[in-house]
Amino acid sequence: MSSRKPAAPGGTPATSVLEEAGVAHTRHSYAHDPRAVADGGSYGMEAAHALGLDPATVFKTLLVVLDGAPRPGLGVAVLPVTHQLDLKAAAQALGVKRASMADPRTAERSTGYVVGGISPVGQRTPLPTVVDVSATRHATVFVSGGRRGLDLGLAPADLVRVTGAVVAPVTRR
Repeated sequence: MSSRKPAAPGGTPATSVLEEAGVAHTRHSYAHDPRAVADGGSYGMEAAHALGLDPATVFKTLLVVLDGAPRPGLGVAVLPVTHQLDLKAAAQALGVKRASMADPRTAERSTGYVVGGISPVGQRTPLPTVVDVSATRHATVFVSGGRRGLDLGLAPADLVRVTGAVVAPVTRR
């Protein structure tokens, strides 16, 4: 699993973890516009549009509260920005009875990243993670790089490996 590393100049903990693990990745920067998300927009769709990417390849990172044995606490779900998280499926994939969305402040404290920039890689504390199975249909997926305005492109298998994730269907439209 990835754990938080000091960021190299110009990088983030996510890029540091990928570099240390020898994971090939690309960095894609754009100017984040707060107005793009002010009226119900999403950070992930903003990234897809700003970078000219197919939204099906851009994945968001959501934190969930896990309820029940064997792992109560927080978990991570990584899924396309075009879909919503199926909490029941996420709970099942992460081996608990129930899951609910984590409060944004809790997500920020746990990961060390700000909402809209939460990366599944390089979080303060490694958490149980599930990557939606749809990621395996793409040669490259894009995830937040650890700050608003930065996405990282990498192979889905590398994302799974570096986060210690399980792969399962966890979306609904």
